[in-house]
Amino acid sequence: MSLKIGDTAPNFNIDTTNGPIDFHEWIGDSWAFFFSHPADYTPVCTTEMGKTSKLENEFTKRNVKPIGLSTDTVAEHKTWILDINDTQQTTLTFPIVADPDLKVAKLYEMIHEEESETAAVRSVFIIDPNKKIRLTMTYPMSVGRNFDEILRVIDALQLGDEKKVATPADWRPGEKVIIPPSISNEDAKDIFPQGWEEIRPYLRLTEV
Repeated sequence: MSLKIGDTAPNFNIDTTNGPIDFHEWIGDSWAFFFSHPADYTPVCTTEMGKTSKLENEFTKRNVKPIGLSTDTVAEHKTWILDINDTQQTTLTFPIVADPDLKVAKLYEMIHEEESETAAVRSVFIIDPNKKIRLTMTYPMSVGRNFDEILRVIDALQLGDEKKVATPADWRPGEKVIIPPSISNEDAKDIFPQGWEEIRPYLRLTEV
């Protein structure tokens, strides 16, 4: 099975640093930023966990719950968190999934044999309140994630859902957006009364 955008995110019941969870129940009416790590006490992972913790307010204002995964135990995670807090100058509160038997890593196809048979690659899943996968990204073990891009994608997805728009390359909040070709000019008059700039019949830019 290959997980694709639009698929329902597989549910699981698992132990975490914040206690046992049912993943779908834990997401609730929020979005989820679910991201995996090869193992505890690895340098790139430590910086990523710290960055996620520091961005807590940014995730909260977007109604997003972060949740990490590493293929170690809760006890190991909890001692690692002490290191994260100390080295990254933060206080980590979001849950980290304990996955020593690789149950979730295999369910979400985070094990890439060419990288390692036992360590999860750096996968990212953005999951919406309907439990649908809206974005996937996979980084090699040696490359840290770009958190500006993660927040940008979440902003774009949420704006697209709310305003029925698409976003151009390198879009940032406040910039012009695209009216999808599936919306006719006639329908666009009602949806976008502010008007639009038609660069081509298929490329219409508007403000939101």
